Amino acid sequence: MFRNQYDTDVTTWSPAGRLFQVEYAMEAVKQGSAAIGLRSKTHVVLGCVNKANSELSSHQKKIFKVDDHIGVAIAGLTADGRVLSRYMRSECINYGFTYESPLPVGRLVVQLADKAQVCTQRSWKRPYGVGLLVGGLDESGAHLYYNCPSGNYFEYQAFAIGSRSQAAKTYMERRFQNFMDSSREDLIKDALMAIRETLQGETLKSSICTVAVVGVGEPFHILDQETVQKLIDTFEIAGKEEGPAAAPETAAEEGGAAADQGATADQGATADQGATADEGVAPMDI
Repeated sequence: MFRNQYDTDVTTWSPAGRLFQVEYAMEAVKQGSAAIGLRSKTHVVLGCVNKANSELSSHQKKIFKVDDHIGVAIAGLTADGRVLSRYMRSECINYGFTYESPLPVGRLVVQLADKAQVCTQRSWKRPYGVGLLVGGLDESGAHLYYNCPSGNYFEYQAFAIGSRSQAAKTYMERRFQNFMDSSREDLIKDALMAIRETLQGETLKSSICTVAVVGVGEPFHILDQETVQKLIDTFEIAGKEEGPAAAPETAAEEGGAAADQGATADQGATADQGATADEGVAPMDI
């Protein structure tokens, strides 16, 4: 994107029907570290990548508890996300005090979208430079919404925002049919695997990711690092076992071709293992 005569004011339309300041705010979401969300019939899992500005500093918090039944993960300008999460918390408290029941997730998301929309129609305001993944549970079941700086909102089965989020989306698109019937543990596993896709070669550790869960009979809470690390260790062991398990099928085929060429079957198996390793790396390049 580049500066032009139509991007000095959020209320100025371009001849092509675009609001450039709003689009710039949406670009700010893409610059933030990745955040992902998945839901089943009974649970919602939120996850994010923790990035510190320096080795000497701690990372900024990117997952916030709104109420016992609602949480939010953010990507973009963290300060804006903190302000919006505080607004959501106030709305939940006020609704609970007035009606003595939890605020429905969909209603809260609409109120949040209306608040964001006002900033796209006032010349003395700027759009919020943050995207929010709102996960929650109410009487109608589990919900996952994405709130955009433009004031739009969408409900998803699974979604990812932030930098390198396309790799996580690709992973979730391959598996989303199973999410509705997934157990709590399987949903957390898929969340961590999706986070790993966004790291592009970095080792997944509990210190660089945060995972939160809300579900039936389980209020919203952030998992501690020890629990997350145990799950990560389990995935890495399973990943190493999956590679050799798939090798014998193709190894037999390659072994036949290698026999014709005077090569050994072991060479065919080795080549096949190299091929499966490349396939595992491919989604990381997206």
